[in-house]
Amino acid sequence: MRPSSPDPASPGGEPTDLVLGPAPEAVGPVFGDRAADATRYAEILAGPGVTRGLLGPREVPRLWERHILNCAVVGGLLPADIQICDVGSGAGLPGIVLALARPDLSVTLLEPLLRRTLFLDEVIDLLGLENVRVLRGRAEEFAGKERFDVVTSRAVAPLDRLAGWSLPLLRSGGEMVALKGGSAEGELAESAELLAKLGATRWSVETVGAGIVDPPTTVIRVGIEHELHVRGPKKQRPRNRRPGR
Repeated sequence: MRPSSPDPASPGGEPTDLVLGPAPEAVGPVFGDRAADATRYAEILAGPGVTRGLLGPREVPRLWERHILNCAVVGGLLPADIQICDVGSGAGLPGIVLALARPDLSVTLLEPLLRRTLFLDEVIDLLGLENVRVLRGRAEEFAGKERFDVVTSRAVAPLDRLAGWSLPLLRSGGEMVALKGGSAEGELAESAELLAKLGATRWSVETVGAGIVDPPTTVIRVGIEHELHVRGPKKQRPRNRRPGR
């Protein structure tokens, strides 16, 4: 598969002939036996991922550093043999990357848009990822029905909304791991009171991947002690009708 399609321009006027560079040396140590699959995934993102609108064409030259390795290093924070859910997975970042870097993980990609879930299913088949499944829908639809050890996300929503979607998907002792940028400290400070009201018992900002990605990846970690009670929709009481009506 060629790294990118030599299409003169995207519908928005962006050039799509920007080239994916060779895999960095860090790809081998980070992905181990699945380094070749990680490279193939990068090629898919740089080709069909761009032409199908899941990745901006200008991201192609920095795909390894900014997107793939940026996500992969988060695997160092996760315990072994756990179930994770990637909320708003989009093109599979970070969910597919974590599944490649950590084959011991059981990964669910949660995505509401059909065109994205179709893309994710195709990628899973192409890469032979037996530890990944796709669920189509919004996080709110699965709250209380599906439970995970860790819920991940990347560039999905501000922390206050993200926590409201993610925390109800966690089982007792679980943790939300949100990939964020330079605004992480400020977001956490503004949302701390809300996190406590939602049921979170611990939260922090951490960086990971120093020496592998520059700058290191910044994440917000929010944990709970007990599963959050999820209320179902209120049932409407029938109206009393007068006789003869």
